[in-house]
Amino acid sequence: MEFRIERSALTEAVAWAARVLPVRSPVPVLGGLLLDTEGGRLRVSGLDYEASARIDVEAAEILRPGKVLVMGRRLLDICKVLPDGPVECAVEDSRFTVSGDGARFGLSVLPLADYPALPSLPQVRGAVDAAEFAAAVADVAVAAGRDDTLPALTGIRLGLDGETGTMTLAATDRYRFAVRTLPWKATAGDPGPEGNADVSADVIVSARRLTEIARSLGRSGLVSVALDAGSAGFEHAGMRTTVRLLEGRLPRHDKLFALESPAVAVVDRARLVEAVKRVSVVADGDSPVQMSFSAADNSVLLQAGYEDDVASQRLPATLEGAQEMTVAFNPGYLADALASFDEPALRLLLMGAGQRAMITGESEPDTHRHLLMSVKPPLM
Repeated sequence: MEFRIERSALTEAVAWAARVLPVRSPVPVLGGLLLDTEGGRLRVSGLDYEASARIDVEAAEILRPGKVLVMGRRLLDICKVLPDGPVECAVEDSRFTVSGDGARFGLSVLPLADYPALPSLPQVRGAVDAAEFAAAVADVAVAAGRDDTLPALTGIRLGLDGETGTMTLAATDRYRFAVRTLPWKATAGDPGPEGNADVSADVIVSARRLTEIARSLGRSGLVSVALDAGSAGFEHAGMRTTVRLLEGRLPRHDKLFALESPAVAVVDRARLVEAVKRVSVVADGDSPVQMSFSAADNSVLLQAGYEDDVASQRLPATLEGAQEMTVAFNPGYLADALASFDEPALRLLLMGAGQRAMITGESEPDTHRHLLMSVKPPLM
């Protein structure tokens, strides 16, 4: 094997494929990246027990086709310190060499025969806009659980409805629940998993893995979405990745999100984000941030802290459905929820202290919704 490529292109390809490599593995070859030039282009692949990644690079000049397996993270470290410009890579006996502008590195070669085959891409169900998909995953991932003893809650629900052309992403850690919907296009002529004309699916993908995938796939064009009984796959612009599905189901959000006759407050998002950040400075641990809305003077008073260590700020806000409403939230959960929106103004649907509260954008309230539990307001 021998090929030439720009250092930046090689580094990007190696870094993208190396995302899935395990930090530690009892199987040494799983720490390797497979470099393949037999098809007239450079293909870099990696995998572990949960995910796989493959990227094709068209910028390579293939001098001698072949395959080689080398330690992926070591190769990435080398790529990062190579001089800018063209790089020449070759297999020489049992060593893989990388050289450019007078710098030269050698890597030992891992046994190809011991390397497992990469999983194939599942059945493609449709496509979604790359930028919208990345934004939607980021919006709901903040609500995913971190407790590995409850695997399903560490995931993001991926629901596909071919009839309505809607993709639904949802995540919850039992204390908050985020849901995003976005348009997607089902593959034409796909018979669907049940043999009908409507493509539908309802699966759970690791929130950490899906976040990495969505960030890495680029911000333009369409991402192909593929699913089978045990895995999800995504493909975009020469990049292909698969991830094993999580078992179980998330709670359905339909009933939880049905709030009867709530008070509705509207607040400027940017000013509310800054105010929560400001008053939370005195919120020790998880002590709550209290929000007191008043319809009489069209304002909300934010307060945090106890006794002499307190902070407050008043902001303009409208309130309908009640003359006054006081709620309090975990400051970290509230900050995460607010930061996931980008609309100028937010609607807060409030039921009262210790009850559910819903945050939505003012212009598209059904597209992005974030449910929080209000806690008992502190004694100021």
